[in-house]
Amino acid sequence: MTKLTASNLSLAYGRQLIIDNLDFAVPEGRITVLIGANGSGKSTLLRALARLMKPEAGAVLLDGKDIAHTSTKEVARKLAMLPQGPVAPEGITVLQLVKQGRYPYQSWLQQWSEADERAVRAALEATGMTPLAERPVDALSGGQRQRAWIAMTLAQGTATVLLDEPTTYLDLTHQIEILDLLYTLNEREGRTVVMVLHDMNLACRYAHHLVAVKDRGIYAQGAPGDIVNAELIRNVFELDAHIIPDPLYGTPLCIPASQARRAQERQAAVPVHA
Repeated sequence: MTKLTASNLSLAYGRQLIIDNLDFAVPEGRITVLIGANGSGKSTLLRALARLMKPEAGAVLLDGKDIAHTSTKEVARKLAMLPQGPVAPEGITVLQLVKQGRYPYQSWLQQWSEADERAVRAALEATGMTPLAERPVDALSGGQRQRAWIAMTLAQGTATVLLDEPTTYLDLTHQIEILDLLYTLNEREGRTVVMVLHDMNLACRYAHHLVAVKDRGIYAQGAPGDIVNAELIRNVFELDAHIIPDPLYGTPLCIPASQARRAQERQAAVPVHA
């Protein structure tokens, strides 16, 4: 398994500190979901874990080595990152896209191999994209396109996969489709999955480990059932909510309160005097 940790990590955009002196270890072989309000730093943290952002201080360690001082190909053989809203070159087919996941294994001495071919076929099969392999990516539906990108990520053959908001812009059916796919891959292959999600209820349903980011650090982390309560929602999202068990799976289900509806109900309750 690949060990991914952050040690005394600080991240900034210009002079604005986003993450400050954070220590964090990604649970191996589990699904970890980062949650938090907009601008809290969850996507920034994910980018740093993927070596897409240079730390202001501290380090991200991959198998005990500073990821900043590790070669790109070595990192790419252990860690795959799917950013938010990736764009494929015009006209590229699903098969051509997925083959790009094998880039870390190519060199002047080692060209395309049978192992590469097996990895691509397995990734297409796992994501249900084999029948669409020759279809242009830009001709796919949103859910199919996202599955194609995930197939490319899986073809990379890494033990750890990072995904930034993989369900953004997808309708509810395709959101569940993508999250079910990632859950199944974790169960079947034991891959470590780390992703950012905005939907609190889906985060609770699919995460083994939930990390709430606030005030430039980690506010709380643990199993959803252990940490998600009305206080966490109020402090992390500045929202009043009622937490009940999901009637299907027993995970925490967040029912947000509406200030507008409350005001309307109070107004309707005021007696009218002649």
